[in-house]
Amino acid sequence: MAAMGESVLVTGAAGFIGFHLARRLLEQGQSVVGMDNMNAYYDPGLKEARLAVLSDQPRFAFQRLDLIDEAGVDRLFSDHRPSVVVHLAAQAGVRYSLENPRAYVDSNVVGFLNILEACRAKPVRHLVYASSSSVYGANSKLPFSVGDDVDRPVSLYAATKKADELMAYTYSHLYGIPTTGLRFFTVYGPWGRPDMAAFKFTEAILSDQPIDVYNFGEMKRDFTYIDDIVEGVVRVMDRPPTVSPPYRLYNIGNHEPVGLLDFIAELERALGRKAKLNLRPMQPGDVLETYAATDDLRRDTGFAPSTPLSEGLVRFVDWYRGYFRT
Repeated sequence: MAAMGESVLVTGAAGFIGFHLARRLLEQGQSVVGMDNMNAYYDPGLKEARLAVLSDQPRFAFQRLDLIDEAGVDRLFSDHRPSVVVHLAAQAGVRYSLENPRAYVDSNVVGFLNILEACRAKPVRHLVYASSSSVYGANSKLPFSVGDDVDRPVSLYAATKKADELMAYTYSHLYGIPTTGLRFFTVYGPWGRPDMAAFKFTEAILSDQPIDVYNFGEMKRDFTYIDDIVEGVVRVMDRPPTVSPPYRLYNIGNHEPVGLLDFIAELERALGRKAKLNLRPMQPGDVLETYAATDDLRRDTGFAPSTPLSEGLVRFVDWYRGYFRT
């Protein structure tokens, strides 16, 4: 982690994971520079509410900025000189990449290039960036390991995240920038994204609306609680790669795939309400199962996610009911 007096740049600071990470770092006494373009992919009001929590902290500075603004990103690095960068800003969502592919190339490829170039021009001790379990695409070998072939993405979102890993490797090789990519597995928890299952299903169940269940429920996901994700990120931040080139990848997942219908049943228990299911066929870009091998993360950091789904969903539901006063 950056020493006192130095700053950590968290891109996507008003996003789900970025907000939780920034808050954790601030609670530890770290100075944090947050960056976010506050776009309307989902309700900007939720992003503003997260940002309001962070803005109460004296060690937090915020810049509203789009990743594709090359000059703006360069100025941000010049003004704040971060020693560690945690790059979480991205255009997220598998299904939306079918509707608006250019948003993914702009944010996830061009935007990441601007971050890499800024790290080259104003050297940092460590660049940690978000990848995704989606890069495993059509792989059938389980659990997914970072050594697996990931050359068959089934969505443009996945393809852009794989491109980020390749670009990071190139910059580590050519310029010696220490980079660590984190393949996140289905993150959920308080302040979560409205386009993801826990949030969407809770909203529908509480309003007595049916929920769309794809592939007729025959899917599994490695649901990972947000606090576990943040703990993993913080531990990785302190450990820049020392190999040559200084490049590394980790999975951060719960190492426990859960069937979609089992997930819904657990959410029903947390809510005390039954769901109405609208069973639908498989959607383009979806995968049948995700399952993270986390041996590398545990070996190098002494940590791997382990929060039970039952516990994590109760915490999410408690937050949801409080935030929306339901």
